[in-house]
Amino acid sequence: MEQQTNLSENNIPDLVDRLSAFLDLPIPPDCRPGVIANLERTATIAQLVLDFPLPETIEPSPVFQP
Repeated sequence: MEQQTNLSENNIPDLVDRLSAFLDLPIPPDCRPGVIANLERTATIAQLVLDFPLPETIEPSPVFQP
């Protein structure tokens, strides 16, 4: 099952603005390009994880074994 993050270069700046307002976390104008670039990188990495195929029968391990 392939999942999509639904993030693209077109909507990431809008998402940054909306999240900033929602969290009441002002982003200085000179920092905004860096925040957008980092979210783009994060979305790319997340898509690699989401695209990794897992069998339908997989179950989480009940006990942590390092």
